Amino acid sequence: MKKVTFLSTAIITLLFSACKNDSEFEGFTKAENGLNYKFFNHDENGAKVLEGDGITFSYLITNNKNDSLIVDSKSVSQDGSGYTKFLMPKTSFVGSLEDGMAMMAKGDSAAFIFSADSFFLKTMRMNELPPQFKPGEKLKAIVKIKDVINKKDLEANQKQQMAEQEAKMKEAEGQEKIVLDKYLADNKITVKPTESGLYLIETKKGSGAKPKAGDEVEVNYTGRLLDGKMFDSSIEKDAKEGNVFNPQRPYGPFKFILGQGAVIKGWDEAIGMLSKGGKAKIILPSNLGYGPNGGGPIPPFSPLAFEVELVSFGPAPAQPEGQMPPH
Repeated sequence: MKKVTFLSTAIITLLFSACKNDSEFEGFTKAENGLNYKFFNHDENGAKVLEGDGITFSYLITNNKNDSLIVDSKSVSQDGSGYTKFLMPKTSFVGSLEDGMAMMAKGDSAAFIFSADSFFLKTMRMNELPPQFKPGEKLKAIVKIKDVINKKDLEANQKQQMAEQEAKMKEAEGQEKIVLDKYLADNKITVKPTESGLYLIETKKGSGAKPKAGDEVEVNYTGRLLDGKMFDSSIEKDAKEGNVFNPQRPYGPFKFILGQGAVIKGWDEAIGMLSKGGKAKIILPSNLGYGPNGGGPIPPFSPLAFEVELVSFGPAPAQPEGQMPPH
C-alpha cells in the first residue's frame, strides 16, 4: 500500500513538473500567463515587487532570435552605474516583463522571454513594430533587482523629502533680505531701488534714445551670485572663470526681444533704462530673477548681480505670419 502511494505521488509530481516546464526555450520555465522565465538568483521567501514599489534595477533587453541588443541600462542610466530607478507600474499585458519582475525580490536576478509585439505596442505604446521585428517574435530581458522600497515607505520618504525641501526654501526666503542688505552695505550702494525692487548703478552713460518693448536688443553681460560666484556670461574672458549655466551658447552679445518674456523680469526692466553703449551694474531680488525655484546653479530665493552693456538695439525683425518671436 505504501509503495502504491509513493508511486502515485511520484507520477503526479512528474506530470506537474512536465506541465510547468513546457517552455520551448531550453532552461526556461513557462508560467501560466505564458511568460518564460529562468532565475539565476532567487529568494523564494523575499518580499516580491508590488505595483507602486520603488525599485532599483539593471536590465539588458535583446532580440531573442539573434541576441541583437535593444537596450542596456548601462548606456542609459543617469549616474553611469547601470542601475535605474522607477515605480513599479501595472502590468501592460498578460505575460509581460512587469509580470516577470513581480516574481522577483531584492537581490534576485532572472531572464524573461516575452512577446515583442506586446512589448513595443502595449508596454512602450508604439504605433507599430520596429522594422527589424516580425509579428510573433520574442524579446529576452535579463533583470537584476538591487533594491526595493515598498510603496508605504516610499510615500513616507517622499513626504519627508518634501518637508525638508520646504524647510530649506523657507530658510532661504528668510535669508534673502539679510543677504541683500549686507551686500548693499558692504558695497556702499546707496542708490534707491525702483518700485519693483531693482537696483541700477549706471557705470557708463550711453547716448540717444532708450529701447522700448518689442525692440530687439543686443546685450553683453556677466551674472553672479552675491557671494561673487559667476553663473553666466557672454564675455569670453569672464567665461574662463567657469561658465556652467549655459556652456553651449556661443559667446558674444546676447539678442532678445525686449518685453516679450524672453528673459527674467529684472532684465526687461533694467535694459529698458539704458541707452545704446550704456553700461550698468544691476542688482535683482529673486522675484525679478529666478524666484522660489531657482534655476541651474542659482539656488531658490537668490538675489543676483549683473554687469550689463547695451551694445545695440532696433526694431525686431518681422516674423512670418503665425510664428511666435524667439525666446
